[in-house]
Amino acid sequence: MAAIYTAFASEVKVNEETIEGLQAIEYSTTKNSRDVGAIGSDERIAVYFGLKVVNGRLRVASANATLDGLLQSNQPFSISATLRHGETQRLVSFDDCYMGDKEFALAAQGHGESIYQFTATRVREE
Repeated sequence: MAAIYTAFASEVKVNEETIEGLQAIEYSTTKNSRDVGAIGSDERIAVYFGLKVVNGRLRVASANATLDGLLQSNQPFSISATLRHGETQRLVSFDDCYMGDKEFALAAQGHGESIYQFTATRVREE
């Protein structure tokens, strides 16, 4: 059966500090690869792998002073997300993160929202 996690029960921490007002966490992992072709054939005979890139986004209601500080300081940080639903739990950790970008939007009859983009050396899912 699939594990379905809820945002209401989950928690995200940056350097052990819970991020208040977090609306969403998103991330992707891309692994560079190259195909090796056989001489005289159009078939692939092997694949070699290179750099793995982890990119993520933290969507926060209004803004977050800690994340703003990390954007200005260029200091590494860690992120840990505990995804929960009932008794089911999964820990997702990001190591050696760096803040890269911040977007802010404020719409009529809504609240402000900041999107912080980060990179990480690795992501571990337990």
